[in-house]
Amino acid sequence: MFQVRIHGRGGQGCVTGAEMLSIAAFLEQKHAQAFPSFGSERTGAPVVAFCRIADREIRLREPIMQPDGLIIQDPTLLHQVDVFSGLVPDGYVLINTKKSFDDLGISERFAGWHHSHLCTVPATEIAMEHIGRPLPNAILLAGFAAMSGAVSLESVHAAINEKFTGKVAAGNIAAASAAYEFVKKESEDYRRAETM
Repeated sequence: MFQVRIHGRGGQGCVTGAEMLSIAAFLEQKHAQAFPSFGSERTGAPVVAFCRIADREIRLREPIMQPDGLIIQDPTLLHQVDVFSGLVPDGYVLINTKKSFDDLGISERFAGWHHSHLCTVPATEIAMEHIGRPLPNAILLAGFAAMSGAVSLESVHAAINEKFTGKVAAGNIAAASAAYEFVKKESEDYRRAETM
């Protein structure tokens, strides 16, 4: 079973992101489960959503305490909430920011990890360019697909089409494709550096 925890703030589409990840997995004939966990339900408040993906029926119903992957939609949460709590060794971390792990002051936390499992992508900027709104959820899913291989880009596109229509769907698909290529290149660069 592959477990993903998504950290964001109310209004960023964190819950919708988890739902789209589960839809993408369903479309690949996998079992999936997505659900949110709310603190105070207001815009800007920290929100956590969860997604499990497996090849067989998922019987667990509790929050994900030991994620295989983290998607962090808002980097301001890094020093407010313990977003890395329980992360499995060498798990995947994708953060919505232009900054590097060094710039964020968190690289020491990941000493010894494969750098290709640790990526950043400017998802909010990509969203503004393609959608005109700062909604990074679908964009981060595509980036996560590129780095983890948990689902394919085609399945992310199909999940976007199930959630949105018209220009909104088209903008999200274009943004998702841009993020996928961005993270794929970043991951490949890290892999090349690790083999040298």
